[in-house]
Amino acid sequence: MATSANGYAQAVQPIAPGAIHTDTEGLIAEEVRIPTLDGEIDAYYAAPEGGQSLPTVIVIHEIFSVHEHIKDVTRRLAKRGYVAIAPDFFGRQGDVTQLADFQQIFSEVVSKVPDAQVLSDIEAAFDWATQSGLADPARLAVTGFCWGGRITWLYAAHTDRIQAGVAWYGKLSGQSNPLHPRQPIDVAASLKAPVLGLYGGQDTGIPQEQVATMQEALKDAGSPSRIHVYPDAGHAFHADYRPSFKPLEAEDGFASMIDWLRTYGVS
Repeated sequence: MATSANGYAQAVQPIAPGAIHTDTEGLIAEEVRIPTLDGEIDAYYAAPEGGQSLPTVIVIHEIFSVHEHIKDVTRRLAKRGYVAIAPDFFGRQGDVTQLADFQQIFSEVVSKVPDAQVLSDIEAAFDWATQSGLADPARLAVTGFCWGGRITWLYAAHTDRIQAGVAWYGKLSGQSNPLHPRQPIDVAASLKAPVLGLYGGQDTGIPQEQVATMQEALKDAGSPSRIHVYPDAGHAFHADYRPSFKPLEAEDGFASMIDWLRTYGVS
C-alpha cells in the first residue's frame, strides 16, 4: 500500500494541520496480506496487544483507499477494544493513493471495482480474522466512509454474518450498471443487520431528498436501521485531514457508532 511521505493519498494534499494521529501504544498495528478467492489483498489492521476472540470491525475505505486517515480509524477502534481491519479493495484495479486527480481516481480505478468483488473481500477479511483467533465470529460489524458508506449498506443486505453496520455519508441512490447492480435504496427492505447512517445536511452530493427517501424506505420495511443527519455538516465531515472536517459532528458520530455497535452486541 504505497502512499506519500506523510501517509496520505496524493489527491488530498496538503493535509489540514489538525489531522488526528492515534498512537500505537498497547496495540498491534501492521500491514498484512489476506487470502481471497483469487489470490491475496493488502490490509492494515490494529488490535489490542494479546487480544483474542475480540469484537471485530471491517473499516471500508473512501475513494482514497487505505491511506493514513483510514489507518488511524482502525487504531481509534483498537483503542476501544476492537480488532479493526482495513482491506485495500482497489488493489486489483490500481493504486489510487498515487493519483492526484479526483476524476482520474474515479474513471481509472473506482468505476472498475465490482461490488461483488468487494463483498467477497469483506468475507475474506472476516475469515482471516476468525481463523487467526483474533475475532469473535458472534461479534462482527462493518463501517465505511463515502464510497465505503455505500458498501456498508450493501454488505448488510448481502449477509447475516454481521451484527451491525455504520455508514458514513455513503451514496444512497444512483445509476446502476453490471459492476454495480444495486444501490442502498434498492436493499433498504432486505437489510439483514441494522445500519446506522451518519449524513450531513449540507452534503451537495447526497441531497436531503435522497436521505428522506431512504428513511421512508427503512420505516416502511420496519427496519431498526436509521439515519442521523447533522444539519450543519457537509460531505466528509469525519475527515479530519480535509477542510470539510466538522469536529463536533465527527466526535458525536464516532460516539454514536460505538453506541450502535454496543447496542447490537459488538463490544
